[in-house]
Amino acid sequence: MADSSAKIPVKTETGVPAPRGIRPFESLRREVDRLFEDFDRDLWISPFKRSLANFEPLWRGGFDLAVAPSVDFVEKDTGYEVAVELPGMDEKNVEVTLANGHLTIKGEKQEEKEEKRKDYHLRERRFGSFERAFQLPEAANADKISATFNKGVLTVTIPKKPEAIAPEKKIEVKSGA
Repeated sequence: MADSSAKIPVKTETGVPAPRGIRPFESLRREVDRLFEDFDRDLWISPFKRSLANFEPLWRGGFDLAVAPSVDFVEKDTGYEVAVELPGMDEKNVEVTLANGHLTIKGEKQEEKEEKRKDYHLRERRFGSFERAFQLPEAANADKISATFNKGVLTVTIPKKPEAIAPEKKIEVKSGA
């Protein structure tokens, strides 16, 4: 079989502001706050009911956590490896950038499906995008970062600086007597 992996260029940008941090517990905190605010009114009827006037605006970032892909960040002896699961995506829809010590992975998926039959017409569209940012460790060699995309998994390899890779040192064990 032919190798279906593809190299993705990693762009290095200077002068770009650092991405804002991802706050995974913010949505949970808002829900708990709302639950306590609603404690005295209609709690016993339906504790998780939300009135029509009590909506969360889309611009507050409530969907960030739900659409973020799974990421494994692993430290190895010679570097770091970031594996991002992106099923159904192509390497042309993924962008990896490095700016101000932050590695940013962005992607966008657009899918359209249309089915015409004698008795019905079905048309579905799904669109979505994500962005994940990671602070690079100080030992990372930012000049030699590489990224590959193979079978729906993006793998970003971040080697360590040569001075950060400590050689193994054997320590002699002496008797206590």
